Amino acid sequence: MNLKSPKVTVEKSAQELFNLLTDVHNFKKLMPENIAKFEVVENESFIFGLKGMPEIHLKIKEKTAPNKIVLVAASGKLPFTLVANIDSISDNSSAIKFDFEGEFNAMMAMMVKGPISKLIETLAGNMGKL
Repeated sequence: MNLKSPKVTVEKSAQELFNLLTDVHNFKKLMPENIAKFEVVENESFIFGLKGMPEIHLKIKEKTAPNKIVLVAASGKLPFTLVANIDSISDNSSAIKFDFEGEFNAMMAMMVKGPISKLIETLAGNMGKL
């Protein structure tokens, strides 16, 4: 299952946005209002939970400054990746888009498609809060 957030323009340079997103503490600011739990586990990993959904443990797998950050699910139960793609527009402006890719059976895909789509749209939409 592949899902993409809308591309959002942020009034920060690509490098500045990259630096903010490689600090996992900042993901708390991007989360939806219905967040039930957010906990930084290590320097590059965090757990979050939304009401009515199981907790998800994400960790940074790959960083390509200043354009790409790859987060992966730390548990093998639901294998997926969340990629933040950053494009430079000018010295103080950039665009970001999140791509979600997961391998789920048909039943699971049906259940998680709506909440995951809403989550990545919220992450992109809240970029201005950083």
